[in-house]
Amino acid sequence: MKKNLIIIQNLEYFQNIFPIERIQVYNSEITLVISKDLSKDVLFFLKNNILCQFKVLTSIAGVDYPLNKLRFQVVYDLLSLKFNSRFRIKIFSHELMPVFSCVHIFSAANWFESEIWDMFGVFFVDHPNLKRLLTDYGFEGHPLRKDFPLSGFIEMRFIENLKRVSSEQIEFSQEYRTFNFISPWQVFKL
Repeated sequence: MKKNLIIIQNLEYFQNIFPIERIQVYNSEITLVISKDLSKDVLFFLKNNILCQFKVLTSIAGVDYPLNKLRFQVVYDLLSLKFNSRFRIKIFSHELMPVFSCVHIFSAANWFESEIWDMFGVFFVDHPNLKRLLTDYGFEGHPLRKDFPLSGFIEMRFIENLKRVSSEQIEFSQEYRTFNFISPWQVFKL
């Protein structure tokens, strides 16, 4: 808790500058939940303010909560080398609500934002080169969404000698499609 003491002491000052929706402290790690419209300003402030100096963006992660109105959570993890402390910023969005890119503040955000776009479908406004990184360009959908189908009728596989991804129809024999098992609930009559 000592290493975040300076940050905790300045949270009231920080709250006067930016409206904060929620503050969470767990194991001496501070998390701010803010509006997505303030993300650029807050990240810029945390990087350049003399009392914060979070100069390193260690990661940006995406989380999907499909039952929530704002289903996507974007989490920024920051590190201050001067004060040896970590800080976390959380914002919420949904499919049609873009998030502001922070590539011009932290250059490390370039890869992270492209990966979140590819895996979750969260769009980042003003990103210099938003593209798919982990899936093929012809791929439809976003694999880390909770509503992404886990099985289907198309198989994707990498063909080594062609050095590309191929999609082929899956064909099952008929004996694999019909199951006449007795339900375990029907075996024992009470």
